[in-house]
Amino acid sequence: MSNPSPFPPPPSPLCFPPHIRVYAVGGAVRDRLLGLPVKDRDYVVVGAAPEEMTALGFRPVGRDFPVFLHPLTQEEYALARTERKIARGYKGFKVHAAPEVTLEDDLRRRDLTINAMAEDAAGRVIDPYGGQADLHDRILRHVSPAFAEDPVRILRVARFAARLPDFRVADETLALMRQMVGAGEVDALVPERVWQELARGLMEARPSRMLQVLRDCGALARLLPEVDRLFGVPQDPASHPEIDTGDHLLRVLDWAAGQGYTLAVRYAVLVHDLGKGLTPRERWPDHSGHEQAGVDAVKAVSNRLRVPVECRELAMTVTRWHGLAHQAERLDASGLLDLLERCDAFRRPERLHAFLQACEADFHGRPGWEARPFPQAVRLRRALAAARRVDAGALARRLPAPAIPAALRAARIEAIEAALRQSD
Repeated sequence: MSNPSPFPPPPSPLCFPPHIRVYAVGGAVRDRLLGLPVKDRDYVVVGAAPEEMTALGFRPVGRDFPVFLHPLTQEEYALARTERKIARGYKGFKVHAAPEVTLEDDLRRRDLTINAMAEDAAGRVIDPYGGQADLHDRILRHVSPAFAEDPVRILRVARFAARLPDFRVADETLALMRQMVGAGEVDALVPERVWQELARGLMEARPSRMLQVLRDCGALARLLPEVDRLFGVPQDPASHPEIDTGDHLLRVLDWAAGQGYTLAVRYAVLVHDLGKGLTPRERWPDHSGHEQAGVDAVKAVSNRLRVPVECRELAMTVTRWHGLAHQAERLDASGLLDLLERCDAFRRPERLHAFLQACEADFHGRPGWEARPFPQAVRLRRALAAARRVDAGALARRLPAPAIPAALRAARIEAIEAALRQSD
């Protein structure tokens, strides 16, 4: 059963004059036709001038083009507009919004046909560019040649591929994306916008599809060369039946997404093996030392994309110590304590939780390993719980300050050993 029309019941007696027409557009129409929940509603207003909108009580908020907030619902109403490319990059547009701009003009500037549909208040779908047919055929297809004017659309197509994993990118659209990459358009993208789209794609149902589409059009090598070079790098088949490091990454990402993990965990997963793209061929396929080698690469990517602090810190911790976490069953109490301290687990126990989620995704992202137990996480959580029961305050009250660190460490090791004995 499909969702109701994107038009909600009228919130007020607010009425538009007869010459002004309002349409629900974009994602609300697409998701309703797909039978998905309609979350955000956007509207296009045809036939209105900005002063008419403010006279009706709408509040202007758009910086680059006329967008207004409804006085009661706070939903966005944008005047129908066209765009003309005047400079390189995704900001190089001149926007024209006027009463004479038609709905078809406005829809033509959109990225994909499935996003270029509108619906009027009576529930009639306006679909001048074949969006419904492409929904039926599960195709992501660009609306017009104007697609090539905005490099952000490459990222958006990749993100939609992650959101709608059973859709394929039309051949002609993929060819156009390749042309855009070859022309250097993606090089003009600012880091903040790349991160914004990347982060949204990582949070979709199948983030692997985003990477696959970016790789297919050549954009991954320009935007994330550290990730792109993982494809074709072999790993030890004894521990990695999938062998290819890039294939492993795609599996790990999708496993993490299937668990509903946070953005910080998914970003850590994305970059955790960057060091394997740097190890010399003579160290293939075991990649000894790749964890340490990957730290600088993660730092470089995070700085370049201006990744939020929470994401970058977790990513660096996972990159450096995930290999040791996989060996937790062989670590004694002292080794377990060392790893807990390196993960800042005593000061930030939630960090260890996220760290182990990323490690668990890394473990399960291998064919045939998806349902295997991961006792390493249990062992580390048990060790942390035992060590945190040590009363550091009591030690501090009865010992001189210089003796406290060693005494606290010894007490924590003893507590971990006792907990491990009870679990055996």
